[in-house]
Amino acid sequence: MLLGVAGLVPGDWKSIDGAVLDNVAQHGFKTVQIRVDDPQSINDKDIIRLKSMFDSRGFPMPQTVGNYGGNLIAEDEDIRKNEIKFVKRMVNVSSRLGCPNTYLRPGSLNPKGGWTPHPKNHSTEVWDRLVDSTKQICHVAENEGVMIAVEGGTVCPVDTPQKMKDLIDDVGSKNLGLNMDPVNFIGSLDIAYDTTSLINEFYKLIPDRILGAHAKDFTVVDGLLPHFEESIIGQPKSMLDNEALLLGLQQVNPNAHVLVEHLPDDKIPLAAAGIREIAERIGIKWD
Repeated sequence: MLLGVAGLVPGDWKSIDGAVLDNVAQHGFKTVQIRVDDPQSINDKDIIRLKSMFDSRGFPMPQTVGNYGGNLIAEDEDIRKNEIKFVKRMVNVSSRLGCPNTYLRPGSLNPKGGWTPHPKNHSTEVWDRLVDSTKQICHVAENEGVMIAVEGGTVCPVDTPQKMKDLIDDVGSKNLGLNMDPVNFIGSLDIAYDTTSLINEFYKLIPDRILGAHAKDFTVVDGLLPHFEESIIGQPKSMLDNEALLLGLQQVNPNAHVLVEHLPDDKIPLAAAGIREIAERIGIKWD
């Protein structure tokens, strides 16, 4: 498996230069996620430059992620169509770069963002729009030879391992897979205190569709109402069963990427050390 990072880049792809990639390498990572604000802004010279910089450092081309919102499920059809068009363009950019997959965010009806709750996010109407949007994107992905790495979470329409399987089944595309990020699915104390079962359910339901993982952790916050916060892997109060995550991933997809994410630059070395220590403890060696 490949250990990389979704971070250490001060902006989108335009900020990636030799110094940025050298810093990524000095942190011991083998690749870095490419973030894109506007896929139409990347020309052929940019593609050649990026590929050359990655190749000269022995970095495999990574996952791409587009900076779009949560409108793949929008009620306004014009807004939804524009979002679909954006992700289709991300597929094209990923193909030109030689990247294995691009990230898909299911979305939310909450105008504050794609990873925020809304009472209709789990409705049948929203689900049908998500399936339709994803089908359109996957049609392009099949032609371009790019995988779509969908991520889910409690606040979005894809809120359980079963719903992730349902989405893959309903879309019916061989190019649709999962980007594992189990922290996103911590929706109750029962799940928080038994993340092993959550993780293993993904591996049981869709073992052949798991493309990679985002590495982060979480804690339960003391209080009357259940509340969770993201935390650094390997820290004393962090609760995710990262052993189960890595062991399962090694079994179902030994070529998967694992990207440390959601941390400021100064905290990334701590998380990297945490995930490496866990991997060493269970006998997993990074590519």
